[in-house]
Amino acid sequence: MRLAVKHKAAQKKSRHRRELILSKLGDRSIVLVGLMGAGKTVIGRMLSKRLKLPFVDADQEIETAAGMSIKDIFSEHGEAYFRDGERKVIKRILDNGPQILATGGGAVMNKQTRDAIAIRGITLWLKADLNILMERVSRKNTRPLLQTDNPRAVMKKLLDERYPIYGLSDVSVISRNVQKRTIVTEAVVNLCEYLCHEEDPSANASSQKTDKDKPRKQKPKSP
Repeated sequence: MRLAVKHKAAQKKSRHRRELILSKLGDRSIVLVGLMGAGKTVIGRMLSKRLKLPFVDADQEIETAAGMSIKDIFSEHGEAYFRDGERKVIKRILDNGPQILATGGGAVMNKQTRDAIAIRGITLWLKADLNILMERVSRKNTRPLLQTDNPRAVMKKLLDERYPIYGLSDVSVISRNVQKRTIVTEAVVNLCEYLCHEEDPSANASSQKTDKDKPRKQKPKSP
């Protein structure tokens, strides 16, 4: 009986958080950012189910638009070409919120993309340490930037370059080797906390908020 009561209370709390997030989110997207291997696609899909929102993978949308894989885009056209297409695709996707949007690791390094997300979305950073990232990405050989003799050195360089930008995110969660539903729950709690204390989101579009003037509400919590 006690377990049933606790389960019912947990469901009620989860439903309350979901309703609060959706009411505060409006037509904006929850945009997942982080390095390759952080779990943006997996966590994004689970978060979309938890919040009952559509899930969109920016990389898949780019491949559909280009008619080829990201690996082939890099190989045939180069990274600059890919990044320009990525920027355009993400800008288009952001017009279709609310939704959960998983972005590629380098997407928010483009300032135009960051500014578009600042206006049309809430950023959620999945932060993971180098060892965890390398453990995860070693399972696949489809990462164009890691097609090198020393992928760990490349990943370390990307971490050093990108983490200061990821650190501008509205919300963050530590991505680590625990049950994925734990990460999702932490993301929901942190999103709820951020949105409860956020200024009127309608002011974002009118003021064209960018990196420089966007307030930072949260830092990653330790496991």
